[in-house]
Amino acid sequence: MSSQNYKDFFEEAIKQIREEMNANNQSDEFTLWFNMDYVEDTLSQITVSVSSEFMWIQMNSKKYVQRLEDKINELTGQQISITHIVKNKQTVSVPKKEPLPEPETKTTEPEIVHQVEKKSGPTENSHKKHPQLNENFTFETFVPGENSIYAYNASISAAKNPGKAYNPILIYGGVGLGKTHLMQALGNFIYSNNEKSKIAYTSAENFTNEFTASLKNQTIDNFKKKYRSLDVLLLDDIQFLEGKEGTQEELFHTFNSIYDKNGQIVFTSDRPIKELKGFTERISSRFSRGLNVDLQPPNYENRLAIIQKKLELLHKSIPQDVIEYIAKNCQTNVRDIESCITKSIGFAELVGKPLTVEIAQNQLRDTINDPYSGTITIENIQKVVAEHYNVSVADLKSKKKDRKFVIPRQISIFICCSLTEYSTTEIGNEFGGRDHTTIMHARDKVESLLKTDSSMNSTVNLLIRATKDFRK
Repeated sequence: MSSQNYKDFFEEAIKQIREEMNANNQSDEFTLWFNMDYVEDTLSQITVSVSSEFMWIQMNSKKYVQRLEDKINELTGQQISITHIVKNKQTVSVPKKEPLPEPETKTTEPEIVHQVEKKSGPTENSHKKHPQLNENFTFETFVPGENSIYAYNASISAAKNPGKAYNPILIYGGVGLGKTHLMQALGNFIYSNNEKSKIAYTSAENFTNEFTASLKNQTIDNFKKKYRSLDVLLLDDIQFLEGKEGTQEELFHTFNSIYDKNGQIVFTSDRPIKELKGFTERISSRFSRGLNVDLQPPNYENRLAIIQKKLELLHKSIPQDVIEYIAKNCQTNVRDIESCITKSIGFAELVGKPLTVEIAQNQLRDTINDPYSGTITIENIQKVVAEHYNVSVADLKSKKKDRKFVIPRQISIFICCSLTEYSTTEIGNEFGGRDHTTIMHARDKVESLLKTDSSMNSTVNLLIRATKDFRK
């Protein structure tokens, strides 16, 4: 395919994303985060130019780069990755600060916090980029604490001894706690030490779609060869496979093929195995065969360390009182903490003022000024709505189309869109793997009803208040 054709696909992808975001009242976000220029391409990679390294890191953390890659891959039918150059690269000096105290790391086995070894050969930061892995997701950029030390240690052990130590690994926990980071860090570490390793990272949804397409197109043998010949399989969000017996059957054989030749397998899920429904007994037994580790929201000391690491990666420095303000008030997950940092720094830089606690309070008032808003999660919203309508959270995530389930599901989605900053794709993942267009439809449906249905209006307002008062 010619360079010109890739440029055409790039421009078409940008156009489609702009239309999607405009329809979702996100035109400002599009203008900010998709401010990039096409530069060149190779057979499997497109290079774009962006205004700063800070901008590129944020585009990755918000998954906008992944969204663009997915759109281009959808249009081309090929696996294309995107890399970048900085238009006018500038060096930012960072004042030296006293290091923060190391967070306590109380843990059960494995007891010792592993240090990623520095080698004279390839390292995590110098190796060729794996096309499916985020190069920013390494063990060095992950900040372990009491909430994550067990999963962190296990992942490093498996990365150093793939297929031998802790195989398979299932990492489970809520949104934004670092499951994908640890999974991809493991893959990056293995690839940095052996670029011949056959590694695949994919979501359970993509695995399902690919499997279904291979059946339809009569290319199932190619699908089997692709996945069963892997050395490392990294499968994200396995909860999406609930009730999908055909895909589970294929994954069962894929698992056996990789496991039997001592390949490494890593899964992530939003909840532990015992809470996953609609899985066959034998695939559940495969998930449970190795090590199951969880990630919890970070405590105060760990939040301080996360903020310091984020600032280090961004080559930024902010006042200590602002750091402490964010750490004390943003208590949900790593993703929200990073969002608070980005918002605060971004606004201060845009207006050309030093960042102060007052500026941070003003910019983050919708997130952390309300003493309850820091604990608003998709899971909490689902629990509140499910209890009100006397249905289960599993019903909200299911494909059931009875009105008794559809209405509370749509209201849950509307409240998630209203009270959280998660994207429609992320919200969809927490509602049984629904795509972002389905989430937008549900949100818009409720929004429309609120204009004419006073009863609906009262119910939604009641549930919003209950969500803000919710204590886990």
